[in-house]
Amino acid sequence: MASPGDLTVRSGRVKVARRLATRAFRAKTGEFLAEGPQAVREALTVPEAVIEVFATVDATERHREMVDHAPAWHVVTDDVVEAIADAVTPQGVVARCRSILTTLDVVDADARLVVVCAEIRDPGNLGAVIRCADAAGADAVVVAGESVDALNPKVVRATAGSLFHLPVAVEPDPIGVVSALRDRGLQVLAADGAGRTALFDEDLDLSRPTAWLMGNEAHGLPEELTAVADRVVRVPIRGRAESLNLATAAAVCLYASAREHG
Repeated sequence: MASPGDLTVRSGRVKVARRLATRAFRAKTGEFLAEGPQAVREALTVPEAVIEVFATVDATERHREMVDHAPAWHVVTDDVVEAIADAVTPQGVVARCRSILTTLDVVDADARLVVVCAEIRDPGNLGAVIRCADAAGADAVVVAGESVDALNPKVVRATAGSLFHLPVAVEPDPIGVVSALRDRGLQVLAADGAGRTALFDEDLDLSRPTAWLMGNEAHGLPEELTAVADRVVRVPIRGRAESLNLATAAAVCLYASAREHG
């Protein structure tokens, strides 16, 4: 274990970690950052995901249980963690990790619940949807089309460790994803406030294996996607709220399916 001061903000490995804030460098290296004790703790449960950990003296003392599980644990000064971390108020520990993203091949014929995030641009929203999917027991999340990078530091933080609990696939073609999931026996339901079917309508069979399509925060799902869905489903608004935010709508839909799956 390195001692504070052995690594500085000018050290080569620190500079590499800092550059992982950019999407281009993450794509080039196949690496990303996990910030905070919860994310690092969960990353360490995934074999070979973590390359090295940078932690302050205080964070190292508070999280001793993680030190022995890390392939390399560098005790560094606060300014090093602040230089690497994306958060405004870092929590003292950051892990440099290998990408754990996968492809649609991870979804097999036994899948019961999948979330497809199409054109989601806000990293906090994508992270929250991944966290909801994990909580509801989904088999996978598919990030499709021109969505935000699933390994963006803000996405990773917003998942609160859930990124390391279930497969997250990245696919460029949302319509191709819909076709492939239907071939695997899943019904495809598009969540949209203008849907003709309400979530709790009696003729909506949520006991079937289901893929939920979730769209862009501001514009919803593009017409070409709602057109290929089996149904377009709205979450009914009982009060005077104009709409639900993306993560809340995802949670409601996913738990409705999870309840029927038992």
